[in-house]
Amino acid sequence: MLDPKNLKPGEEQYEEFENGPSCRRKTYVQYDYRDMHGELFSCVKPTLGICRAAKETWLSARMLKGEKV
Repeated sequence: MLDPKNLKPGEEQYEEFENGPSCRRKTYVQYDYRDMHGELFSCVKPTLGICRAAKETWLSARMLKGEKV
């Protein structure tokens, strides 16, 4: 089980898990990232690549707003 309290700034953690009944089971990734200022990004997506792309979108949106990232 992931614990985002353990993340230091600039670190990420992720874990794959399966969800649903066995005949329709799907794999997902829970992903956490703590930016350099301590803000936490967390998501659940089908793949690690999609999670990282969502993190980059989050970081870009924050930069456009003028927030520190």
